[in-house]
Amino acid sequence: MSLKLYFSPGACSFVPHVLLQTTEVAFEPVMVKLHKGEQNGEEYKAINPRGQVPVLVDGDQVITQIVAIILYLDQKFPDAKFLPTEPVARAKAIEVLAWMNNTVHPTFTHIFMPHKFSDQTDVQVALKTFNTQIYRGLMAELESLVVKHLSPAGWLSGERLGPLDAYALTLTRWGSIAGINPADYPSLWAHVNQVANQSHVVQVIERERLQLNLYKAA
Repeated sequence: MSLKLYFSPGACSFVPHVLLQTTEVAFEPVMVKLHKGEQNGEEYKAINPRGQVPVLVDGDQVITQIVAIILYLDQKFPDAKFLPTEPVARAKAIEVLAWMNNTVHPTFTHIFMPHKFSDQTDVQVALKTFNTQIYRGLMAELESLVVKHLSPAGWLSGERLGPLDAYALTLTRWGSIAGINPADYPSLWAHVNQVANQSHVVQVIERERLQLNLYKAA
C-alpha cells in the first residue's frame, strides 16, 4: 500500500484523515500516541525529525505539515474537489485554511500545552487563561465564517465537504476541551454536527474514538 497517514486521535491530523477517507482509496492509517511520547521515538523521528503529526507517505515521498498535505491531496485527487479551482475562490479557501493553521491552532496549543512556552507554573496558568479568552473570539470568527460563507451545498470550501469543514470540526472540538461551550456558537455547532454525520467522517471519528463535545459546565 503506497499511501500511509500517520495520525494522532483528535489532533489536526483529523483533517487529512477525513480527506483520505472521503476519496475511498486504499491507505494505511498509522496511529501515533502522542500522550505516550511515540512521536519522540527513534522510529518516528526517522520519518519526521520534528516529531509531529500528520505525516503523509506516498511511495518514497514523505510530506509533513498539514497545509502541504492538504494541497498535495487536493492535486493528487482532483475529482474529490477538496478546494475550488477558480483562482480567487481557491485563494480565499487557502486563506481561511492558513488562518486556521497559523492563528486558531497555535492559540489552542497555548491553552493545552502551555509548558511548551514557559517552565514557570504561574506563567503557564496565565498563558492558559489569557489564550482561552482569545480562543473565544476566534470561535466567534468561525461562527461568522459559517454564517457568511457556506456554499449553497452547505460546505465551507465548495460543493463538497473539504478541509475547512474538517478543520472547523477539530477547532470547535478543541474549544470544548478548553471549556468553551460549542452551543454558544449555534451556526458553527450545527455545521460541525453536519460534518460529523457524514458517512466518511463517521468512520474516521470511530477509528480515532473521538467524542465530539468535551465541554463540562463549571
